[in-house]
Amino acid sequence: MIGLLDTEDGAEAEWTFSAELDSVRAARHAARDTLRAWKVPPAVCDVAVLLVSELVTNSLRYASGPVGVRLTLRAQDPAPGSDPVGSPRSDPAGSPDPVGPGTPDPAPRPVALLAEVSDPLPDPPTARPAGPDDEGGRGIQLVARSAQRWGTRRGKTGKTVWFELPLPG
Repeated sequence: MIGLLDTEDGAEAEWTFSAELDSVRAARHAARDTLRAWKVPPAVCDVAVLLVSELVTNSLRYASGPVGVRLTLRAQDPAPGSDPVGSPRSDPAGSPDPVGPGTPDPAPRPVALLAEVSDPLPDPPTARPAGPDDEGGRGIQLVARSAQRWGTRRGKTGKTVWFELPLPG
């Protein structure tokens, strides 16, 4: 259900939740606990937890099947205009060593938080207008207005909705 990884360019945490209503609460708590352990600033943590909660809620509302959540602290920005997932994450070979030969590289400082929510439904989410008294219809609007970047991509059996939040530094 959970996997925490430290990678050379950040850290990752991944969970799979069953298609049950209490999974939204479980996803929210897992994300909050992980982001606090990573010492993500409280303001970024709060926005990330809200957006993860909204996307997991959407997945449970429209898809029948497990929902995957992955959080990644990224130490480098992806190429401009690219999907942050799968883009190059290290300097090209042969780039100069700014620290000097024989000196260990300092740990890279995370520059962004990438969150991904996956489900088995291949259809991308659609933003829809919500009236002041509507109970729903604001999740994708929240993601679009709060995230630095966001998008969707199809997988072999479903889709992933992702968003990225910048980390201060």
